[in-house]
Amino acid sequence: QVQLVESGGGLVQAGGSLRLSCTASGSVFSIGAMAWARQAPGKQRELVASITGGGATNYADSVKGRFTISRDNAKNTVFLRMNSLEPEDTAVYYCNAEVATTYYNDFVDYWGQGTQVTVSS
Repeated sequence: QVQLVESGGGLVQAGGSLRLSCTASGSVFSIGAMAWARQAPGKQRELVASITGGGATNYADSVKGRFTISRDNAKNTVFLRMNSLEPEDTAVYYCNAEVATTYYNDFVDYWGQGTQVTVSS
């Protein structure tokens, strides 16, 4: 079993910053791409940012220049630094990782349970 546990969410005023963390634990042999997605009330989940095992990143247009994704491979952890937060960024943020549990297994997608980010105007 693999668990992804997010932390760092909370309430912040518009223009403020937060840093989210997500650590994979359990039967982790290797991790491929990692990502953050978010889901606002009444909306579909959307991909916010992703990072490959080699460090290549990709961002949704709505967060480019404000959010930065990074990872610490030694700690199986991915981060999301969020600056210049806007009320429209309010959502539950979910961590995602492609994890292989043994050398012989394929990579499988895992999701965390989410952390709430609320940006007040």
